[in-house]
Amino acid sequence: MIIDCHTHVFQHWAGACGHESREIHWKYIQKNVTRPAAKVRRARDGAPGDARALFRAGDNTWAGLRDDIRFRVGPFGRLEYTLDGEDYYLQYMPVGMAQMEAPPELQLAQMSYVGVDHCVLQTGMNYGVMNDYNAFCQHQYPDKFTGLFQVDEPMADTRRWMQELDRARNRLGLRGIYYQLDTFSRYGFQWAFDDPRFDAFWESLAPLRIPVFFEASAVPDYDEKSYIANMVRLDGVLTRFPSMRWLLVMGPPVQFFARHGKWEFPDEVARAYGRENLQLEIMFPITWGGLWEYPYPEAQALIQDLRNRYGAQKLLWGSDMPNVERFCTYRQCLDYLRKHCDFLSAHEKDLILGRNVAELCGIGREPSASGTGAVFFQSRGERSP
Repeated sequence: MIIDCHTHVFQHWAGACGHESREIHWKYIQKNVTRPAAKVRRARDGAPGDARALFRAGDNTWAGLRDDIRFRVGPFGRLEYTLDGEDYYLQYMPVGMAQMEAPPELQLAQMSYVGVDHCVLQTGMNYGVMNDYNAFCQHQYPDKFTGLFQVDEPMADTRRWMQELDRARNRLGLRGIYYQLDTFSRYGFQWAFDDPRFDAFWESLAPLRIPVFFEASAVPDYDEKSYIANMVRLDGVLTRFPSMRWLLVMGPPVQFFARHGKWEFPDEVARAYGRENLQLEIMFPITWGGLWEYPYPEAQALIQDLRNRYGAQKLLWGSDMPNVERFCTYRQCLDYLRKHCDFLSAHEKDLILGRNVAELCGIGREPSASGTGAVFFQSRGERSP
């Protein structure tokens, strides 16, 4: 069985998608693409643009997001803005995405064509407030989708989100939590995820025995120093709650630690990566597919080094569909590992391409929570006219 540990479904981004307003939703999107792997182009002639136009230099918080550029969601996978009278677009989704939406049936068609049996539905505030929609998809297609839930991470200690934690797991039946660090920018990075204010949140999450899909962007300064500091914080939480299982979403950052086909991890990072309750996601095409050519020999070398260091049981394959098709096809995203990583045995490929995530998320087992995911959902209800 092939299981993709990183896919997305989402409503049309023209609307609020569960947020308080469309404006709030678009702020999350704008912040998410301030440092993109995706290409920025000038609309009239395709000349290269620069995503640094989306924010004011020196301010990585929401307060630094420019509100004078008419940032907006466009057609054909584009996020658009206007600077000095010129229109620009960032090709965030594939060009073939005529409308910025990804219903579950789109992913089902892709899975059928490529030969993927099951997918984990990740989330993120830029996609929307996703718990009900992920639960809807999981309930409609239980043999195909395993849904994650989210909280507003900087507000996770508040009553609203503590209650949502309980609802998402025990009523909706979602099977893990997606947790990202970039959302702390909305509140000026006033505190970190290991702050004592979040003790009750982590202590409530631990007994649920569900995995944490943890996306560790290099906040607040988006540099190696910030990333290392976040790994030190993560290591503290990993050791405090040894029974909690974690997956490092997006895997190790190439730009900081990859040198000549090998990884060079600082001691603080290596210590966190080496914990038994942390696994690593493998998904190079979404971030490096715009620079590297299929079948990505650079990525193959880095996968081999990770296997040699940690063993195949540490690694999980993910695609980031549908986003990844801005750089390559879904089949290529799978086949660079399935067909071209000759250093992996059949058993190791079986682990990385499915068995590890099945064990992590309990795929193929009956959920232990009472929730069924049976919610009423109007999938088009928030679309703008």
